Amino acid sequence: MSNNRRHFLQLLGGAALAPTMASAETYPSRPVRIIAGFAPGTATDIAMRLIAQPLGARLGQEIVVENKPGAASNIAAEFVVRSPPDGTTLLAMTVTNAINATFYPHLNFDIARDIVPVIATFQSPETFVVHPSVPAKTIPEFIAYAKANPGKLNYASSGYGSAPNMAAELFKLMTGVNMLHVPYRSSLVPDLLAGQVQVFIGPMPVTIAYVRAGKLRALGVTSAKPSSALPGVPTVAEFVPGYEASIWHGIGAPKGTPQPVVDRLNEDINAVLAAPDFKAKFARIGGVALGGTPAEYGTLIKDEIAKWGKVVREAKLAPHPAK
Repeated sequence: MSNNRRHFLQLLGGAALAPTMASAETYPSRPVRIIAGFAPGTATDIAMRLIAQPLGARLGQEIVVENKPGAASNIAAEFVVRSPPDGTTLLAMTVTNAINATFYPHLNFDIARDIVPVIATFQSPETFVVHPSVPAKTIPEFIAYAKANPGKLNYASSGYGSAPNMAAELFKLMTGVNMLHVPYRSSLVPDLLAGQVQVFIGPMPVTIAYVRAGKLRALGVTSAKPSSALPGVPTVAEFVPGYEASIWHGIGAPKGTPQPVVDRLNEDINAVLAAPDFKAKFARIGGVALGGTPAEYGTLIKDEIAKWGKVVREAKLAPHPAK
């Protein structure tokens, strides 16, 4: 190969790399959208809006949280999967994405393959609550009561495949209790407070005010450690070893997003999450800021896909169960 031809090819290769390098160096050159698969006011939406303003200040661009609810957040996930991998369209991820990987067997994407993990942002326990009409005051008493009254207790969820549905089914598998699932498309709280459904294992921000007011009784929290937001309430795992069903949130980007862009986002979001005032904001809604590396978040996603996939298979769960 002649020296002139070699020099030409080197220049051509450098030119091909230039746009990617420049995009990473100048990122972001326009506003960034975080796509949330749930309606405004939900935990996912609240968490992302708390992050958006300080992250935008660090990046020097506006961060817009855009809600695309529907299909158990699969609409939002597919939208991001199909978006240009330039770091300007991000996915607000939750445990639901890990559940959906098995719960919906015919998705047009693979969340572990098609979304690049950026960072885990927020984690909150679910709270195991019962209506005061249920005589049990502890998890062991609840298990004994449920086994003595099979099929008498109804548990509420926010729909088939939702985190509360999966948390309850995991509890059933690990304890052998029999409860009837009552899924809701709208708010389940009125029926829960009225005692029409007696059990709910759901997000702490949804239940904590009613627990504090004495309208619901908290038997346990689903995290590995007790929550400072509900002092004196034990973990479910204290009585059901190995039980854990926390709700986590994070941010992902389309496959092919340049690594320098992923690293920049990870660094800046870690800085946002580490601020004491920011930790206090999350604590007020019953959760903790996470952070960490993209690789650590990727491991969490894969572990959660495997964990909830096992529950889906063993409990024979499906999006539209046979009647």
